[in-house]
Amino acid sequence: MPPRYAYWTIIAGGLPTAFRTADRDELLPTFRRIKEKHADAELKYFARGKLWSSPEEARRAAEARRTTSSHRHPSTGESARGRNWRPGGEHRDPRQKFKDAKKARNLAHRRRRFDRRQDDAKGFHSAGRDKPREDGDRPSENSTRPADSSRRRPGPRGGHRRR
Repeated sequence: MPPRYAYWTIIAGGLPTAFRTADRDELLPTFRRIKEKHADAELKYFARGKLWSSPEEARRAAEARRTTSSHRHPSTGESARGRNWRPGGEHRDPRQKFKDAKKARNLAHRRRRFDRRQDDAKGFHSAGRDKPREDGDRPSENSTRPADSSRRRPGPRGGHRRR
């Protein structure tokens, strides 16, 4: 039995018969016998849901359909659907505004980090001083920490750790 999508078949009285084959020559003896009783019998090629007089005709129609696809503009050959085309009513991505906001946030964060790194490389204090730091201007280790040692960072369970 040939594949269902492309085969030769006999049409008798305007209706298809059960005789089908992939090779036309195999069907010719049966076709001649049916032609004796049904003068209007025809031998047709079935492909892509249509009856054709030959496989070449089916191929030509498929090639013509591919070249003038419904997605291409017939005169220019360009795609009728733009880059941002989406199926549905509005033809746009409903999440695009969130994607754009996230990109803007990330860009701003990266700029801040870059500026901070550049300022540190030049020797500017990150607190906003206008002139570069000198060795004597550096704060001591103890001046940035509170003198009170009772303030400790909470542990993994939220409580204070004891040492």
